[in-house]
Amino acid sequence: MVEALKPRDVTRDIFSATLGSVFCCYVGQPFDTVKVRMQTNPALYGGVFQTVKKTAAEGIPAFWKGAVPTAMGMALENAMAFGVNEALKRAFPDPNLGKTASNERPDLLRPFLMGSITGCCSAMVLLPSEVVKAKTQVTSGTGAGTSSNDIMRQMMKRQGLKSMFCGLEAQLMRDGPFYAFFFGSYDLLCYLFKVNVPSMPDELRFFMR
Repeated sequence: MVEALKPRDVTRDIFSATLGSVFCCYVGQPFDTVKVRMQTNPALYGGVFQTVKKTAAEGIPAFWKGAVPTAMGMALENAMAFGVNEALKRAFPDPNLGKTASNERPDLLRPFLMGSITGCCSAMVLLPSEVVKAKTQVTSGTGAGTSSNDIMRQMMKRQGLKSMFCGLEAQLMRDGPFYAFFFGSYDLLCYLFKVNVPSMPDELRFFMR
């Protein structure tokens, strides 16, 4: 168990996941803003181009509404996801991995189970930022009370801490299976490539360890 929490390995997992998630957030946020507005107010935002036009009328920064809590949430989510998953792999290693027998099949159920545990952990740190982000995205205008900080203060004042975990059950039902297949299918595909493509270059095998 101590080997699973080696500072160097944990730091590497968390840093790389955090950096990647921040870039991912700011690239995809405009599309997410358009999607959320269409989903929450279809009467006002009837189509993609109509939504883009109305959002642009508020100013280009409107496409990145809620980006700060999203980036924070995604950073925490991915740091938790990859950190927990890699720690689980080190704590409960597959006994079949590393054996010299070329036909030894790894335990393909193990990564799916670890992925589901990872998803439940990630849901707990992601949900608060998701709630704030969604409420910020559907708020029109740029005046007082429309920033993420203002909305978060209003939520805490009205409902307290429980307002940050609204929809927790649905989040767990989504993220548990998602990460089970996310990590499980990755390991499964890596195994299938190794078995069925024996001439694979060493450069590719490095990413399929």
